[in-house]
Amino acid sequence: MNPVAQDQDVFAKFKEMQKQGWSHFAPLEMMTTPPAARLVAHAHVLPGQKLLDVGTGTGVVAVTAARLGAHVTGLDLTPALLERARENSNIAGVDVEWHQGDVEFLPFETGTYDVVTSQFGHMFAPRPELAVSEMLRVLKPGGTIAFSTWPPESIIGQTLQLVGRYMPPPPPGVSPPHQWGDPTLVRERLGEGVKDIAFNRGTFFASALSPQHFRVHLEQTAGPVIKLVENLSTSDPARLEEFRHLYEGLVEEYLEDNTVRQDYLLTRATKI
Repeated sequence: MNPVAQDQDVFAKFKEMQKQGWSHFAPLEMMTTPPAARLVAHAHVLPGQKLLDVGTGTGVVAVTAARLGAHVTGLDLTPALLERARENSNIAGVDVEWHQGDVEFLPFETGTYDVVTSQFGHMFAPRPELAVSEMLRVLKPGGTIAFSTWPPESIIGQTLQLVGRYMPPPPPGVSPPHQWGDPTLVRERLGEGVKDIAFNRGTFFASALSPQHFRVHLEQTAGPVIKLVENLSTSDPARLEEFRHLYEGLVEEYLEDNTVRQDYLLTRATKI
């Protein structure tokens, strides 16, 4: 097989695995709804602007921006999440154009949007250079790119790193998603095509009755954790129990008064 075609086949299989895992994400939308408003504010979204929300999931950012009067398009890899997103926009009474698609190959014309956003979405694209290139390509000169990501030191950043230790190695060229939480690396990835890069921090709290409750909830909803459980439950149950023990200890560090603290990084930049 042609090496380029072989690489594409490898990444297509990787994305299909992601699509299957993230199809269970919808119950987590209540946690991601408050930071959606924070991201829309961070992006300085205005009525009448054309906005693309990448990795839109259940559409919490897209619906928030549409309620402010923006003309919104939401794109996600996972059909099941787009069904929930359509339901959310219908309930809110706003018009959003929904597309199934891939941030590495956006199906939109160059220079279409005033704002491009992503909340904990584009960071899971296997090749950051393609994701950044495409997000900036469809953005108008002078437009705003804004996104939220998990810092490596946050509970979700540490969760992703712990999961990586218990999963088979990803295909060559796949970058760990928690790297998107490092401001220095974000600056490098955005490159010379932007100016006025601004960072901020946000925090939200997820309800949890115990570390075990939080762990079980993620095993049922978070794509990477779902895949880990699927892989280890039959192949190595002892290793799965080891992961669960370590993860519950991690959650304990962030659990207080039945809430788990989750910190995230906000980034904004202007396309030159």
